[in-house]
Amino acid sequence: MNKYIILLSTADWDNPFWTNKQHVAVELARLGYKVLYVDSLGLRKPGLNKKDMRRVFLRIFKAMKPPKKVKDNIWVWSPINLPWNNFSFARFANKTYLRLFLSVWSKLLKFKNPILWTYNPLTTAFLDPGKYNKTIYHCVDEIKEQPGMPKEILEREEIKLLQVSDAIFVTAPQLYESKKKWNRNIFYFSNVADYSHFNKAITVDYEPPEELRGLKGPFIGFIGAVSNYKVDFELLEYIASSRPDYNLIIIGLVGEGEPGTNVNILKKYSNIHFLGPKNYDILPGYLKYFDVALLPNRLNEYTDNMFPMKFFEYLAAGRPVVSVNLSSIREFNGVVKIGHSHNEFLKHIDDCLEENNSRQLDFLNLAKEYTYETRMKKMLDAIKEI
Repeated sequence: MNKYIILLSTADWDNPFWTNKQHVAVELARLGYKVLYVDSLGLRKPGLNKKDMRRVFLRIFKAMKPPKKVKDNIWVWSPINLPWNNFSFARFANKTYLRLFLSVWSKLLKFKNPILWTYNPLTTAFLDPGKYNKTIYHCVDEIKEQPGMPKEILEREEIKLLQVSDAIFVTAPQLYESKKKWNRNIFYFSNVADYSHFNKAITVDYEPPEELRGLKGPFIGFIGAVSNYKVDFELLEYIASSRPDYNLIIIGLVGEGEPGTNVNILKKYSNIHFLGPKNYDILPGYLKYFDVALLPNRLNEYTDNMFPMKFFEYLAAGRPVVSVNLSSIREFNGVVKIGHSHNEFLKHIDDCLEENNSRQLDFLNLAKEYTYETRMKKMLDAIKEI
């Protein structure tokens, strides 16, 4: 297999919340592949809010620079593009710019006949997949169901991408079912975790984080994007009001992917603690003190087509997991506790606390099977068979 890869991401490399894209780039680089990581092209039109405006100005600054080497075998380039992808003039301008500079950077970096590994359903609007050695589409969620996305153009271009890709990897069963009709070379590999990193919650003697030191009682925790379309705030409110002696620890950026998110219904509870986003490196130090880890997702078209990355990260940290009834989680029903209602979800939390983490070995054994190393081997083997 060719050792040069252009990875077209939908997440910026320096985003503190690492996703599949960064982890895949790191694993490919570890295996000797040279990766040009292309930061997100900004599928959603920016809003007139502080966060979006800051990102626009930062991207303009970054776009003036050539690719930067950030790790062995990984270079990052931050292009700038017009965000109005539902208009043909914007797509034409973006396509001309992106093709030109990717050609220039590939030559400067001596990427010969590279493979295109893309997460962007608009890829065919920007690039010609036929110009690459192979095209791999790694579909990790149903992007068009996120708030503010140009749904019509995303649907149309994704079908083109599915048809021309040499291999398609999906991370949730529902994604497999909805995409398989467009290409026979489609493979389901769930999201996984960096086991060695999150297992530090057990192996490292972390001191309690400062925010937790003055609190008593069980710590019930969630780590992830705190956005209205992803998180069931009513469920969290039910837990907080029903169990005032439980401390709900929420780690993540409020409004990630949905700037208008309002969490006021939760802030009135003294046992709900918003700690904000935390660096990936220190997350195990917080997970160590979680008595129960939560997947309190809102059930909708987006979450029905996703596999929560935190699932195996929680398990690698040895934490019991309580989840809502996500389709991607059901096959692990023997390990995770699934709540079909607010009341059942709360009962499962109570049960986990009574069990006192007696099933930790089961959690760890399952997490060991779902790592970036094992999944990448399966992916590369699948590509070689095509």
